[in-house]
Amino acid sequence: MSSASFSARRIAATVLAAGAVVGAAALPATAQDREHRQHPRVEISRVQADSPGREDRSNRSLNNEWVEITNTTRDGINLRGWTLRDDDGNRYRFDNVRINGRATIRIHTGNGRDTRTDLFQDRRDYVWDNRSDTATLRDDRGRTVDTESWGRRHH
Repeated sequence: MSSASFSARRIAATVLAAGAVVGAAALPATAQDREHRQHPRVEISRVQADSPGREDRSNRSLNNEWVEITNTTRDGINLRGWTLRDDDGNRYRFDNVRINGRATIRIHTGNGRDTRTDLFQDRRDYVWDNRSDTATLRDDRGRTVDTESWGRRHH
């Protein structure tokens, strides 16, 4: 009888240990999924720093300087309080802007009327340096979400 009792305890211990290993292996994936949902994946997908044609500070020329932001997730994301900044500290703060899932928004330097796909900084001077600059996108908590640099290396 003691041999059967010992075997039953051994089997129970093995089952419990296996359950603990499976549970521990599943935990990081669950935590990672939760982390991914808390930090939506939005990225700077394209930058046109050098406005084509003559740079005469006309609204047309200013609006041909832009940064594109893409939501790579399936879910819409509200960008309220997010910022887009250059190396010189010029900052654009997103108002109550929602970017749909798998959508792209273009942020123009000049004046215009905001739409679902185009936003305007309403500036009268260029923001992005043609030769070398960095666009930095930060969330509403000030955390860097993405950066895009061009030209010489930045330190």
